[in-house]
Amino acid sequence: MKTNSKTSMKTNMKTSMKTNMKTITLLGLACVAALSSCKKDDDLVPVPPPITSEVEVITTMTLQFSDAAGIQPDVTATFRDPDGDGGLSYDIFDTIRFMNNTTYNASILLLNETVSPADTVSNEILDEDDEHLFCFTPSFANLSILRTDTDGVFEVGLQSQWTVLGAGNGTTQVLLKHQPGIKDGTCSPGETDIDVTFVTEIQ
Repeated sequence: MKTNSKTSMKTNMKTSMKTNMKTITLLGLACVAALSSCKKDDDLVPVPPPITSEVEVITTMTLQFSDAAGIQPDVTATFRDPDGDGGLSYDIFDTIRFMNNTTYNASILLLNETVSPADTVSNEILDEDDEHLFCFTPSFANLSILRTDTDGVFEVGLQSQWTVLGAGNGTTQVLLKHQPGIKDGTCSPGETDIDVTFVTEIQ
């Protein structure tokens, strides 16, 4: 009877150990599966793309002016650098010539002529007006320059009004800033797409 009892106990212990091992194995597999599932879920979380600021390629800037009163003739001034920034120098660099005591409505045409057909970049600026700002800085040219278009919040400058306040010669800087996500109505943030300073003569 003692032998049978010992044999029974051994059998029960082996059965219990096998059961426990199976339980541990199943728990281990469940944990691995859970960890794998969590990892897959983490992998599926979308990662936002980095914010990039792509500077426009601009070879030509043309300023087109018309007398708001319709008296003085239209004025056009063009800067053209056919291969873009760097490389060869410009082949057209006009002087802005105004009549005194005149207010001009101005518009800006920008082109990228490194591609064929030429790309009208000013249309892209219009589409992305909330990312761009023109900055005008007269120096010794007696002008008052106001932007007359907006993106709904801030001014843009594709359209503007130039009021001539007195005769004399100087310069006028026309600077385009690219400000995706950081536009605040000032010329400080962002990168420069194009920067041209025109000689300005007022008769």
